[in-house]
Amino acid sequence: MSTKGSTALKGRGATLNLPGRFEKQATEGFDDGWLIEEDPPPPLQTSVTAEPGKSILIANRSPDIPFDYSINPYQGCEHGCIYCYARPSHAFRNLSPGLDFETRLFYKPNAAELLLAELGRPGYKPGLINLGSNTDPYQPIEQKLGITRQILEVLWRCKHPVSLITKGSLVLRDLDLLAKMAAEKLASVYVSLTTLDPDLKRTLEPRAASAGARLRVMRTLTDAGVAVGVNVSPMIPFINDHELEHILEAAKAAGAVRASTIFVRLPNEVSPLFQAWLEAHFPDRKERVMNAIRSAHGGRDYKPEWGTRFTGTGPIAQVLRGRFEVACKRLGLPTGERIPLDASRFVRPVAGGQLSLL
Repeated sequence: MSTKGSTALKGRGATLNLPGRFEKQATEGFDDGWLIEEDPPPPLQTSVTAEPGKSILIANRSPDIPFDYSINPYQGCEHGCIYCYARPSHAFRNLSPGLDFETRLFYKPNAAELLLAELGRPGYKPGLINLGSNTDPYQPIEQKLGITRQILEVLWRCKHPVSLITKGSLVLRDLDLLAKMAAEKLASVYVSLTTLDPDLKRTLEPRAASAGARLRVMRTLTDAGVAVGVNVSPMIPFINDHELEHILEAAKAAGAVRASTIFVRLPNEVSPLFQAWLEAHFPDRKERVMNAIRSAHGGRDYKPEWGTRFTGTGPIAQVLRGRFEVACKRLGLPTGERIPLDASRFVRPVAGGQLSLL
């Protein structure tokens, strides 16, 4: 698919609404010289649809992911991060992984109820639950809907450990719960910090919190006793990789106690979307960036093999990983496994919403 002529839209990451891979028909516009646009198109509005779920806990079967279960109360994400590996999930809804992913959102209004029921099943074994593995649990619509807050309330009630990962400052709304949970080793928070450059952030992650706001989140959580990690991801050659050490230093100063990094991943429809973004914002280095990414994925835009899909392979990926390890060692930031939490105090809910000891 050609990405020529892609136009950046204010406040949105994707520059187009390319069809998903399951679409039976595809259309492509062209300029026949008759259309005259005197005014820019109106901004895209976000639609939010309630979609009651049948289940909420997803068991992890990937050996390179350090948690046992994940919860995704939302599908689609208004943060609009152009590199988001979750974008292709919208194709299963016959929607575009492009602008549709950022503007047509879905949520599970019964998420807390489902979670309570699933934790109460006799065969359930407590382990680490992660919130934010697919889309951000603190994206803007959470302010109104409060689904993430409801989930945390259930987990606190059941003394169940949870880790969260976010780019949103709204996480501080739940500081009261998170502080209580952290005091019993039941909660930790990971903040994704991709760039300290406000101009780059505005196009790369248009509706996520600013770098300054994320660093303030880290400091506030730390001061409240919540263990905080920083996820310096994704690292994109010739876009943000020169910031790696500076981001780690800023995160350490803000209280981070652990660090991780992931080399950029461009699965399925994400690659043409990312290339269109490069065409719109960095046309002079588009080929250089893509060649570097392909060098780290065996000549492909993405190579989804366990063990190397997050790190990449080859000289560029190895140099980035080496820089990360050296910087973390210098700063005293552990890498690798997650911040340890305690699942031994789990209290199983029973019928009628009561609790019983495991």
